Amino acid sequence: MYCVNCGVKLADTEKKCPLCGTVVYHPEITRAAGNPLYPENKMPDIRAGTRALCGAVIILFMIPMVICFLADLLLDGTMDWFGYAAGALIVGYIMFALPLWFNKPNPVIFVPCNFVSTGLYLLYIDLITTGSWFLSFAFPVTGGICLITCTVVTLLYYVRRGRLYIIGGMFIALGAFAPLVEFLMGVTFGLRFIGWSVYPLVVLILLGGLFLYLAISRPAREIMKRKFFF
Repeated sequence: MYCVNCGVKLADTEKKCPLCGTVVYHPEITRAAGNPLYPENKMPDIRAGTRALCGAVIILFMIPMVICFLADLLLDGTMDWFGYAAGALIVGYIMFALPLWFNKPNPVIFVPCNFVSTGLYLLYIDLITTGSWFLSFAFPVTGGICLITCTVVTLLYYVRRGRLYIIGGMFIALGAFAPLVEFLMGVTFGLRFIGWSVYPLVVLILLGGLFLYLAISRPAREIMKRKFFF
């Protein structure tokens, strides 16, 4: 049983919410039925409004792209930095605006698309600047984070139970990935290995262990639910 005002979990014998003082709602109390929001069988067309919103978002993304193009072209007559701005806008559109075109966007599909677009943008920057850091640093780091994120998103989307195990495993995997990032930075950019990755490693492993403990211990999980309402 939960409070109808703040959502905190209540014992069956409680008459008032201990947090906000709201009287516990009893299902035997009848309430007057309200008037329907729309006439029967006449619901508003949501798809038309969604398409109009998507069109407006495209215009909003095109405005800064045109401004950057004209500014770069008119400053010195050459295209120096427009590609960076255009690539960032395209990546932002794929991440935040492209899912608006779909009624029920599947994150299992869109999350990998976000990482692919980010990886291609980093590859473009590497080729333009001739930095030679994409294959040795950007690709493995982006690919590793993509693998962890896509695995977690897929499990959370399709598996209905064990979410605390999934989240705990995600934190532990991210913590274990931190030393690899520092190693790749040293190999690619010649930085000395100073061990800064130990700090996120310890913090993320402890945080992941906390979620695993809550998943295993039901009394601890119930206490956390009462305190933090998740």
